[in-house]
Amino acid sequence: MSEPASENQIDRLIAIMARLRDPQHGCEWDLAQDFASIAPYTIEEAYEVADAIERHAMTELREELGDLLFQVVFHARMAEERGLFGFEDVARSISDKMEARHPHIFGDSTGTMDETRWVSLKAKEREAKGQQSAMDGVARALPALLRAEKLQKRAARDGFDWPDPSGAAAKVAEEARELAEAGDATREEEAGDLLFAAVNLVRAHGIAPEAALRAANDKFERRYRGMEKLAEGDFASLDLDNQEALWQAVKRGEKNASA
Repeated sequence: MSEPASENQIDRLIAIMARLRDPQHGCEWDLAQDFASIAPYTIEEAYEVADAIERHAMTELREELGDLLFQVVFHARMAEERGLFGFEDVARSISDKMEARHPHIFGDSTGTMDETRWVSLKAKEREAKGQQSAMDGVARALPALLRAEKLQKRAARDGFDWPDPSGAAAKVAEEARELAEAGDATREEEAGDLLFAAVNLVRAHGIAPEAALRAANDKFERRYRGMEKLAEGDFASLDLDNQEALWQAVKRGEKNASA
């Protein structure tokens, strides 16, 4: 009996990667890569997956998921060449982890999965890895906005958090004043403190900062394109007052369209 098609395609992909990395007959570009040089592509592919999902582009999603899977195969192949691990070890690792994280499905435990249970399981995993701080395991390579949110959530689990949004709002105002008063030596640090405080305030309102900023980016881009269209290609030559007038016109148009 032949193997399932899905397994055949995985084997095919692994074989393609091995061919590309063949020391004698492989591709020059693929052979020149290492973990560090490939990491930015891995991150980019993950974002392209998210973008396809956000746009409900299912055909593109299939392709982008394939691109992301190829990144996993690429890293696994480089690790295998160093005698570290291979793709099968990667698959085994995530399978073991998922079974351990769902004892009520794959083990003898009862009940359902909720946030408290999930946090407890994750804490046990960190403890098994020798991680002691609540800050351990928050990847430094995450986008800064997302990492700030995760760090704050970890702190909040230990009770280190504002009891309501008013405290977070006051902190934002404080950091804004400190940035305004900062000298050259501390201006970047104070700017970072302000952004970190803003993440905390948004989180205090129960909003995901990354999603909120992504939506704001999309809105700004949409409105800017609207201004350019109204200016008929001459937007950059307008003074600020006329540009602001176009901005307000675009906003009114959006409001009328949604009414």
